[in-house]
Amino acid sequence: MKKSLPIIVLALIVAGLFTCTYTLKEWEQGLILQFGKYKRVENTWTLGDESDAGLKFKLPWENVLRLERRNIEIDFAAETIYDVKQKPLEVDAFILYQIVDPLAYYKDLNNRPRATRVLDELLDSSLRAVLARVDSEQIISGGRSELMAEIQTISNQVAADKGYGVEITDVRIKKAELPTKVANSVFDRMNSEREKIARLHRANGEKQKNEIIADADKQATVIRATATGAAQAIRGEGDAISNKVYADAYGQDAEFFAFYRSMESYRRGLGGKTTYVLSPDSDFLSYLDNQGGPRRR
Repeated sequence: MKKSLPIIVLALIVAGLFTCTYTLKEWEQGLILQFGKYKRVENTWTLGDESDAGLKFKLPWENVLRLERRNIEIDFAAETIYDVKQKPLEVDAFILYQIVDPLAYYKDLNNRPRATRVLDELLDSSLRAVLARVDSEQIISGGRSELMAEIQTISNQVAADKGYGVEITDVRIKKAELPTKVANSVFDRMNSEREKIARLHRANGEKQKNEIIADADKQATVIRATATGAAQAIRGEGDAISNKVYADAYGQDAEFFAFYRSMESYRRGLGGKTTYVLSPDSDFLSYLDNQGGPRRR
């Protein structure tokens, strides 16, 4: 009996260690319950990056409920949601949440399967409330980040009002698309609208082209008319100056002027292989047989 006493004592000590100690990992927080009633929380997430994980002590009659400190993901099944125009839209989304109040979480949700069911209903309600106010094209092509932020805000407000003890840290719409038949119909309508816009742009372009060509033709006509008028004015001025020079020359020596003009006529008219048939008494030939150039009568 005396020999077995140390073994018994050692066994009691080991049993006490097992019943009075426990270990929390860095990503765990422990909700301590005594006969089902709340006592305290160990390694709570509010410590931020500083973890209080490790070996912990408790009373033998205390129970430890291990809960996550990390984000918990819930990936929901795709569902059909109708937009503001009552068009069906296939939406696939997921959320990330944290347990921020272990006691409230334990009282209202109790465990992860129930939390998943409750938050599934919560997200479904928030999705329908937000997406039902916008057009499906906005959901598909743009503005999705603003919509997800709004869904997250609404979901957190409901979770806080219900006292679920969780905070939804992220909402993501993985897929939002029209059913095949509706997508084909929408595509045809969008294609028709784009064709209409393209025709309008082409018509406007053709109109602008014609206006530009007409304006260019008008400007060219004005420029040509202005240039022609200026040329005629310059030519007139030149002719006037030329006539004045001729007149002045004629006034100084009429005989020399007549002789000069006749020589110019001979130079221009008798050059090359030109053939003339003239009467011998023609005035044109008067200077060829008489330097005085008297006109023949």
